[in-house]
Amino acid sequence: MVIYFPGNFGDWERLKPREAGIHPKLMQKAIKFSLAHEHADSRDLILRFRLAHGSKRYDNGRLLGPLKSPRGGVNGLILKGGYIVAEWGDTGRLDVTYSVTKSYLSTLVGLAVDNELIRDVHDLVKDYVDDGFNSPHNAKITWHHLLQQTSEWDGTLWDKHCAAGNPHDELRSPEEPGTFFEYNDVRVNRLALSLLQVWRNPLPQILKKYVMDSIGASHTWRWYGYDNSWVTLDGFKMQSVSGGCHWGGGMWATTRDHARFGYLYLRRGKWKGKQLISERWIEMATKPGDVNPTYGYMWWLNKDKQMLPDAHEESYMASGYGGNKIWIDPKHDIVIVVRWLAPDCFNSFVKQILDALS
Repeated sequence: MVIYFPGNFGDWERLKPREAGIHPKLMQKAIKFSLAHEHADSRDLILRFRLAHGSKRYDNGRLLGPLKSPRGGVNGLILKGGYIVAEWGDTGRLDVTYSVTKSYLSTLVGLAVDNELIRDVHDLVKDYVDDGFNSPHNAKITWHHLLQQTSEWDGTLWDKHCAAGNPHDELRSPEEPGTFFEYNDVRVNRLALSLLQVWRNPLPQILKKYVMDSIGASHTWRWYGYDNSWVTLDGFKMQSVSGGCHWGGGMWATTRDHARFGYLYLRRGKWKGKQLISERWIEMATKPGDVNPTYGYMWWLNKDKQMLPDAHEESYMASGYGGNKIWIDPKHDIVIVVRWLAPDCFNSFVKQILDALS
């Protein structure tokens, strides 16, 4: 069986839903459902930022990176066997993608492992970088901990204390590394800076070289850091990117480029006969976490169907604020990218698409 891969940019073949084994009316019903359930927050993302961060006790509320406003509306794309079977809304719009960025960052850790720049994810980070991991507590942190968001890294980065990055707006003593899960953007940014010190080149350039150019992505995507996240390595000034858009920045991409990235994972890291990311890394990245079984290496997993009750347990996704999703379903050979859909409607949307398959 010949597996289909799209060409570059807009060179992407389509199948009619029936040709892909999808009931067209049921699929259209699902799409209409998504369009009717846009994320409730304001499209003015800067206003939303001020409302979300202005009242926090441990966040100074300063926006550090780019944040485009207003955002776009609901849009999406469905791939079956790599072919486009549905597309709605403005899928070519360059838009902020929030924590979907983390799955791209994880991929660059995987590439560092594949290229033996990181020998083992269980190595101590302090053995690779010369800052941020010198205290007795932080010295225990491994790459594995950072990837699973169980590092409990303690400190301040880019003028943001780690307490500013937690979702509970609380200042607490850090737990032992590897024992406590906390979704924390300061610690994710610490991973990005540590990885920059390993690659010794800006991470967007690494992503472009090893992934995005190879999968035929557009040249419109951008990956930003902060106005104060510049460092000097080997005599060159480089910006450390952010792992989300908690204070602006992060990965900005079109829905179509996200779909290519998701399809690369669906194809186990292979694109047109070339193994871009090792299958071993994809296995590692989608293995349930030690503390949180629904979180791997910055991919959300559907262990015991806890995330999506109506989806297959093997499915997984990159997920960010605003209903930004790249959902991958190996069982049904499907990738779905959807933007700005109300998060509590995503399971219902997926269920309707799966129902259209039967």
